[in-house]
Formats: sequence, structure tokens, C-alpha cells
Amino acid sequence: MNRNLIATTGIAALALTALAAPAPADAQYRQTISHDPAKCTSGKGPAVRVTITDIKESGGIIRVQSYRGTKEDWLEKGKWIYRMEAPAKAGTMTFCMPVPKPGVYGIAVRHDVNGNGSTDIFKDGGAMSNNPSINIFNLGKPSYKKTAFNVGSGVESISIRMRYR
Repeated sequence: MNRNLIATTGIAALALTALAAPAPADAQYRQTISHDPAKCTSGKGPAVRVTITDIKESGGIIRVQSYRGTKEDWLEKGKWIYRMEAPAKAGTMTFCMPVPKPGVYGIAVRHDVNGNGSTDIFKDGGAMSNNPSINIFNLGKPSYKKTAFNVGSGVESISIRMRYR
């Protein structure tokens, strides 16, 4: 057998093994967690204290999702890190969102007003970290550069304003 073919086959086998190996814990996606305010007490972290304002009504579900602040992950289907949900309360709600490690992240919030699990464009609300403008030109998906923020080893506090049509 040709030495180049053997070397190429060996490299391909190593690559397939690497792809099949489980990702490190900080690279996992799609973990639904419950709200635990204790994770944002002083000295804990890394975490983000997310204060959501201008929730228009009680009822339905507020969903908060964290993403890595990268082009590859931001708002991509299945690329959220953690998700937590709670019954919506009009006004302001605060959540403690842990993050896997210090780094750059983005937060997306959705208010499913009737709690049906579907996006109702004329009823539901949405918002993102850094409160970027959401309009027809960006189809509700502003660049990761506009929503990304740094989280150190402690607790970062951000405020997100809900928007409805």
C-alpha cells in the first residue's frame, strides 16, 4: 500500500475520532435551566444579571437565552447555551443567567404573550442585549457585534428593554 495513502487514511481516522469525541463541558449547547438568583450573589459567577423592562402584560412566557457572542453562534438555531423560562409579569423581571466561563456573550429575550410556543409577530415581544434597533432591514436579527458584551469571572449586570410591534 502507498505510504501517502496510509498517512492520509490515518489523518482522516484521527479527524473522525476528534469529531466523534464529546465536546468539553463549556462547549455544550441547548441546556434548559431553572432560574437560580443565588448564582448572581456577590462573589459568584461567571453570570449575567439580566433585568428585562417594559414587559407589556402579565401572561404567557418570558424566555431568556444566552449565546456566545460570535457570528457562528448568535441567534443560530440550536446554538443557544442556556435557556430559562418563567411566567411573564408586566413591568420588570430579573433573571440570573450563568455562563460557562468568562468571555463574550449575547442574550435574547422573547415574550410569548399567549404561551402557545409559536411566534406571533403581531403580539409577541422580543429584545436583545445592548438594546439594538430591530427593523425590517435586519429582520429582527441584528449583528452579533451589536449585541455582544463581556463577562468576567464575576456577575455582569445588563438591562434589556422589551419591544412589541
